[in-house]
Amino acid sequence: MRFDLDDQQREFQYSVDAYLAAECPLQRAMRPHDTGEPDVALWRGLMELGIGGMLVPEAHGGLGLGLLDLAAVAEAVGRHAAPGPFLDHALATLAIVLAADETQRTRWLPALASGSLRGTVAMGEGGGAWLAGAWTLEPGESLDGTKLYVPHADGADLIVVGCRGGQLAVVERGASGVAITPVLSTDAGRPLSKVSFTQTPCSLLPEAAGDRMVDAGLVLLAADAYGGAARLVEMSVDYAKMRAQFGRPIGAFQAMKHQLADMAVAIEPQIGLYWYAAHAFDSDPAAAPLAAAIAKASITEAYPRLARRAIEAHGGIGYTWEFGVHVWLKRALADQAFLGMPHLHRARIAGLSGW
Repeated sequence: MRFDLDDQQREFQYSVDAYLAAECPLQRAMRPHDTGEPDVALWRGLMELGIGGMLVPEAHGGLGLGLLDLAAVAEAVGRHAAPGPFLDHALATLAIVLAADETQRTRWLPALASGSLRGTVAMGEGGGAWLAGAWTLEPGESLDGTKLYVPHADGADLIVVGCRGGQLAVVERGASGVAITPVLSTDAGRPLSKVSFTQTPCSLLPEAAGDRMVDAGLVLLAADAYGGAARLVEMSVDYAKMRAQFGRPIGAFQAMKHQLADMAVAIEPQIGLYWYAAHAFDSDPAAAPLAAAIAKASITEAYPRLARRAIEAHGGIGYTWEFGVHVWLKRALADQAFLGMPHLHRARIAGLSGW
C-alpha cells in the first residue's frame, strides 16, 4: 500500500510550485487586495502547463488523471495564495466530465482543457444551502432563480449551475436573463458574485452529479488550505531564525519554540486527510463523501487559527498591510466558508456515520 504521492504527482506539484514561485511572489498575491482587480493571468499560465486537462479524458484532449493528481496541484496553488479561477474552472470541467453526454463533452471539454473556455460553478444559495440536496433551482430548458457566492462569474464562458436533485445545467456566456452582481469577498484574489437567472436558456447535463462535484470541491479546498497553512509555518520559522531580540534570534526563546512547534503539529499530520479523500473520490466512491467532509472540516478549521498564530509570530510587522501575511489569513477564511463552514460538514459526518 502506498502512503505517499507517486513520482508523476510530485512532478506536477513541483512544476506548479516552481512556476508560482517565479510568477507569484508575495507582491503578486497582494495585488488584488490592493487594486480590487481580479488576476486571471496566473490561471492562464497554469493552463499552458496542462493543468486544465488533468481531469479531462485523453479522448477529449486531456491527460485522464484523477482528483488526487489535481489536489496535489491545488496544494501548490494554496501554498502561494495564487489568485485566479483555478478552483472554479477545475470544478466546472469536472462537472462536464462526470455529468455530460458525449456530445456535450466533445463540445466543451477540449476548450476547457486548453483554457480557451473558462468555466465556473454556481452552487451556493441562501441559508447556507451549499450541498446538492439543498439546491432549489428547478432544472429545465431554462433557469429561474439566484445563486450566491459564484467565483469569477464575470467573464466566465460557462457557468455550471446546481439544480434540484443534484442536477447540473450549463449556462453559456451571452445567454439572456443573466444578471451578475459583485459581492464582498474575504479573498480578493477569488472575487465572488450573486448570479440571477430569469428564463435563462441552459443545457441540462443528463447525470445528477451535484454531490460528486461538491465532494471534489471540498477536497480541493482542503488541499489549498493545507498548502497555505504549511507555507505559513515555514515563513514563521524562517522569520524566527532571522529576527533578533536581546542579541539572540527570537527562535531561540522557549515560548517561540513552543508556538512554532504547536503550529507545525496542528497542520502537518493533516496532509493525509486530503490525500485519502482524493484517493477515495478516485477509487472508492462509497467512502468519498465522508472522507471529503472530514478533510474539509478539519483542515479549513485549522487554517485560520494557524494564520493568526503566524501573524503573531511575525510580531509588529505581521500586523502591517505591507508585509502580506494577511493574504493567507483572508484566504484561510474564504477556504473555510466556501462550500460550507466546518459545522455543516461535521453534521454531515455524523449523518454519514449513522450517529
